Amino acid sequence: MNLPKRAEDTHAALAAAFNTGDVHTVMSMYDVSGFIVPEPGKPVSGAERFEEAIKGILSIKGKMEIKTVYCLQTGDIAVGRSEWSITDGDEVKISAKGIEVMIQQNDGTWKILIDHAFGAEASLVA
Repeated sequence: MNLPKRAEDTHAALAAAFNTGDVHTVMSMYDVSGFIVPEPGKPVSGAERFEEAIKGILSIKGKMEIKTVYCLQTGDIAVGRSEWSITDGDEVKISAKGIEVMIQQNDGTWKILIDHAFGAEASLVA
């Protein structure tokens, strides 16, 4: 799996990684020094908990699609807003609106540092 060379390509690369069904391919998209929020209100960090969260998402069988609503970049940091879903045929298994922070690596590729999968949902309150 090739990591994206542009921040705005991160969402598409993440969907492609998830669609391989391989946890290690998906994990390669993340900088695990950050965190992931696989369920509203339940952020996790650290490599082991990241992997558990990824395995949980991969257990939802179907095809992941991620639409980039926007991606704003300054230097080696970018923030994106996404609309994503996992579908199986005509059945939508899960869908949400997320917010992601991406960080450029020393080799010029991009990884996700913060993945708040439900971060842009209207029902989410502080």
